[in-house]
Amino acid sequence: MKRGMIEPDDGYYFGLGAFETIAVEENRPLFLKEHLERLGQALKTLGLSDGARNGALFVTAGQVDSWLDTHPVDRGALKIVVSQKNILFLERGNPYTEAHYVQGFQAAVSEIRRNSTSPFTYIKSLNYGDCILEKRRAKETGIDEPLFLNERNELCEGAVSNLFFVGKDGTVATPKVSCGLLPGVVRRVLLEHGMAGEAVILPEELGSFSEAFLTNSLMGIMPVSKIIGQGGEVISFGKRTVTEQIRRFYEAVKREEMMR
Repeated sequence: MKRGMIEPDDGYYFGLGAFETIAVEENRPLFLKEHLERLGQALKTLGLSDGARNGALFVTAGQVDSWLDTHPVDRGALKIVVSQKNILFLERGNPYTEAHYVQGFQAAVSEIRRNSTSPFTYIKSLNYGDCILEKRRAKETGIDEPLFLNERNELCEGAVSNLFFVGKDGTVATPKVSCGLLPGVVRRVLLEHGMAGEAVILPEELGSFSEAFLTNSLMGIMPVSKIIGQGGEVISFGKRTVTEQIRRFYEAVKREEMMR
């Protein structure tokens, strides 16, 4: 199959497929094991994990290494897309620059709700329309990242990110998976290293936090400068003390990952 070409299947017609976007630095895929584990879980959810069923196959670390050998990436991302009849390896850039970290992201609570009862909420599936459309709409209004609530009015996640909030006592909280969110790889790293804990967070509690940041595999740790609520209220976050500590910690973990 030619690079970038697809064969129509249930992934194309109905979104029954999954993908992963893996940060690559110096031609090394970061946290590849964690990404492939999440991809495997998504394929199980979609009924595509058995190689004898529907022609689908697991993606292996060896396949990734072989692709990078012939498509070297200095700093960017490898996107893996898997559906019933397709396994695609695609390269894309990393859009986040140091200027983004210096300025911090502006976020806003979206009117679109996450459905905590849907299996698609918890996997990185090809049913990604809500995220893309809200991301585009937010950009038109000068917002970097829309934030979603669930049907119980609990904070869940951003369109392409997980949410973290720092209390005035320095503790770091991120919404529970059960609220309805995709559990990100960076989120997993921070939780496994005891850098944050899970909690149910309501939008009316945002003013009680002193700092906020977002995470995903390409942005790493992104400070948030302000959040605009559904009613137009603005919650500003002027401090970054804990956020910067966590960013330095994560960069150190990344360096260790690259040396393996």
